Amino acid sequence: MKQKIKASLEAFSKSIVQPLMYLGVAGTVLILGILLTNTAITEKLTFLQAAPFQLVGKLIYNTLMFLINNLSIIFCVGIAGAMAKKNKGHASLIGLMSFFMFLNANNITLDFYNKLAEPGALGLYGTGQTTVMGIQVLDTGVFGGILIGCLTGFLFNKFSGKQFKGYFSMFSGVRFPFLLMIPTVLGIGFALTFLWPVVQSGINSLAGMIADSGNIGLFFYGLLNKLLVPTGLHHLVYAPFQFTDVGGTLALGETIVAGAYPIRVAEMNMPGAFSDSTYFNSYTFNNLFPYIGIGFAFITTAFKKNKEATKSLILPLMMTAVLSAITEPIDFLFVFTAPALFLIHSVLSGVSLVLLKVLSIPASTSGGIINIMISNLVLGVEKTNWPMLLLMGAIVSVVYYFLFTFLIRKFDMKTPGREPETAVETAAPAAETPAAATVSSATASQSPEDIVSLINGLGGKENIDALENCFTRLRVVVKDETLVNEDLINCVKNSGIKRNGKDLQIILGMQVAAVRSQVEDALEKM
Repeated sequence: MKQKIKASLEAFSKSIVQPLMYLGVAGTVLILGILLTNTAITEKLTFLQAAPFQLVGKLIYNTLMFLINNLSIIFCVGIAGAMAKKNKGHASLIGLMSFFMFLNANNITLDFYNKLAEPGALGLYGTGQTTVMGIQVLDTGVFGGILIGCLTGFLFNKFSGKQFKGYFSMFSGVRFPFLLMIPTVLGIGFALTFLWPVVQSGINSLAGMIADSGNIGLFFYGLLNKLLVPTGLHHLVYAPFQFTDVGGTLALGETIVAGAYPIRVAEMNMPGAFSDSTYFNSYTFNNLFPYIGIGFAFITTAFKKNKEATKSLILPLMMTAVLSAITEPIDFLFVFTAPALFLIHSVLSGVSLVLLKVLSIPASTSGGIINIMISNLVLGVEKTNWPMLLLMGAIVSVVYYFLFTFLIRKFDMKTPGREPETAVETAAPAAETPAAATVSSATASQSPEDIVSLINGLGGKENIDALENCFTRLRVVVKDETLVNEDLINCVKNSGIKRNGKDLQIILGMQVAAVRSQVEDALEKM
């Protein structure tokens, strides 16, 4: 049982990483959109205010932010396809259709029981509901997408080979798991209508306790704002403090300003120091500086063979966090594979907020490093104490780097670039091929003959039960391990073959994705 649970967690962790790889590319391009649309930059470089630059900037920023804002769909489709052992395209399509059914089931149930929230001045913000693809539903964050994606992958692998006779033959094959997903997602959409608000209510009830608990409350405010990111419930923590009297009130003549954010905006134009409510805005400190240390810790601790791949994945996401404070892509790289690290990160997030208050650092911490610098420079050192903010940010980055590096190595945590060492990997090393040691990226494109030899070395098309890859390894599950011929496999340059029964891992280096693509193309033609 323990081994099955471990295998399931490993399969899930590998599946969730795959859609995040695309977000690394999106994050890199997003940086350009941020630079072109950032008012602090365009005010200094006035030529960027020209219509062509602004159009390009908005196209890049808004379209890519659409992806960031719809991670639930991306995770659902990506996980379903990644978990599927074969016919991955069908699994992804079923995941997409299932997610749409889930959204509609939840919306229809909310409407039937008159539970649809009425938009306020801030829209649905803070109501516990949101719109996804234009459909008003409960705000389950990425939880809903991950749940549907995992269920799709599980049912697809278990039942996609099921065959029926006669009239029921229409439900055979890949259509059968789709049939099973229909009642499954309808039931989930219905059940969450009543179950999820209970969870949300529990989070909401903490707001009053936090507001009345001084620095202890501020600590839990920072902790929960980070800890609940995977569920999307962190919105329920900061929204009341940001926009209601839970976050404080300020009297301006006959007008009462309520909420930490409106109060800060008002106090920016007032003499004297900011009130203590401004520290409820400071939770965004934890969306920037810690990720510098976290990112470099991931790169440093990655296995040597995965170092370059890890660097290419992490650096764009680090830059995105630094420039825009968008952290979800990095968060989801380790929240499930190394949850202890994420818990520590959440605790440190609470500590950071308390330190900002104790050290009297009311500087703005939102919107990325450029916005932070400009907004604080305008208000001056006396009002914001921004030099101390940068100093504390640098110290926090260093602390995170050394702490995460130590913990990852000490406890062998499965962060990016440190894939779980299964029995396959801990088995006695296979004899290296003549090419061994290092596989050059120049060999990424193999000859058709070598690819055919690789397939034959795996026992032929009919003997291949599953095919996938990680950063550097082609992972194959065969039906009959006695048909494997390593001499034929070695026609494709590799750095070793790891075997454990029906499971094989062929170490191909950075070109593994290209080789896998060639193998899949060849299999389709056979």
